[in-house]
Amino acid sequence: MQLHVKGKNLEVNESTRSYVERKLQKLDRRVHELTEVEIELSVERNPSIAESQVAEATVHLKGRTLRARETAYDMKAAIDELSDKLVRQVRDLHEKRVGGRRHVVEPTIADPVEAEVTES
Repeated sequence: MQLHVKGKNLEVNESTRSYVERKLQKLDRRVHELTEVEIELSVERNPSIAESQVAEATVHLKGRTLRARETAYDMKAAIDELSDKLVRQVRDLHEKRVGGRRHVVEPTIADPVEAEVTES
């Protein structure tokens, strides 16, 4: 996974960058190594918005693009919620692809031994 972390109205320091990398390791196990993930961290300047810390992500998968946005009081909390949301989206997409193939239903044939027992 290729991870790009950038800040908007915010300087992204090394500790924040390493925290994002550590939290997105769960996502790294589920996607291909060439998948690009862009994380944008920002702070809303509006004083009426209580949850001003914003974390946004864009995941460029093969044939799909996933997006997620989370806000919180604390940047680490926003990153935590964002990583959980991304993992859930990737898992759901995988289950949709794999589970969609299993729509063929085999007809069930009654066991002749059981049929004789129930008829008597």
